[in-house]
Amino acid sequence: MPQQVWVAYATMQQQYYLTVEFQQGMTVQDAIEQSGLAIQTDLPQPLQVGIFGVKVSLEHRLQAGDRVEIYRPLLINPQDIRRNRAANHPVGRYQKGNRFKRSS
Repeated sequence: MPQQVWVAYATMQQQYYLTVEFQQGMTVQDAIEQSGLAIQTDLPQPLQVGIFGVKVSLEHRLQAGDRVEIYRPLLINPQDIRRNRAANHPVGRYQKGNRFKRSS
C-alpha cells in the first residue's frame, strides 16, 4: 500500500479532503501544491496550516499519514458566539424570580 498524506480544507459551501502520495522530505507547501486545491478553490492568503489541529509552518516536513489542514479566517469570535448563545438562552443565569437577583 503506498504511503500518503491528506489535505483538508472547508469552504462555506464544500469540504475538500484530498489524498496526496507521500514522498520523503515533502513539506506542507509541497502537499498543498500536489493536491491541486489552489486550482479548485480560492485559498486564503497568507495560508494558516496545521497538522491534526497543531499549527505549523509551510516549510514543516511531513510524515506518512499526516493530515494537512488549511484554516480559513474566523467570521465571528468564538467567545462572542458563546455570549450570544447565553444571552438568548439564559438557563442557570440570574433571572426574575431568582432568589439571587442581580444588584442594579
